[in-house]
Amino acid sequence: MIRLASSSPTRAELLKNAGIDFIQESVDFDEESIVATSPKNFVYLATLGKFEANLRAFGYEEHPLLVADTVVTAGGKILRKAKSVEEARDILLTQSGSVATIITCMIFQSKSMKIIDISKTDYIFKEFDLNEIENYLKSGDWQGKAGACMVEGFCKAYIKSVKGYESTAMGLNTELLKTYLINTQKD
Repeated sequence: MIRLASSSPTRAELLKNAGIDFIQESVDFDEESIVATSPKNFVYLATLGKFEANLRAFGYEEHPLLVADTVVTAGGKILRKAKSVEEARDILLTQSGSVATIITCMIFQSKSMKIIDISKTDYIFKEFDLNEIENYLKSGDWQGKAGACMVEGFCKAYIKSVKGYESTAMGLNTELLKTYLINTQKD
């Protein structure tokens, strides 16, 4: 049993689908204070900040601790979580007909190991239909999503090609995590 220190329902679903037992609870960390020049640097600093805050709150002795953060980048910009419909629209238009890279960093700490991983998945998107963008924005499903992007939802129909794991794009590289957890159980 691990502690998922994230309020993300998508990350919880990924763990459930991977067959990893977990409890979900976390303390907040203010990502707005991060100053970073690259997407990789940003996602690492955000994950590290979340890890340190949750480590202080929960430790890892009772349950191994897992934290993660995800950032989307396209057009040379870091596309964070949109704060308004207008910002979400601009972010989606930046990804439309472009390459979007989704970078996820995770830190896992147990008594016997610590994993720090930064993985990425690249998507080449077709042009988004403007009416469909508006319907997606009205749905509110973009809220709380890095880059307002849902590769398992709205963006799925527009994927021309993909390089990397969908789980990474959804917020947690469960393929890698599961490999480590299985190998640790054999020891």
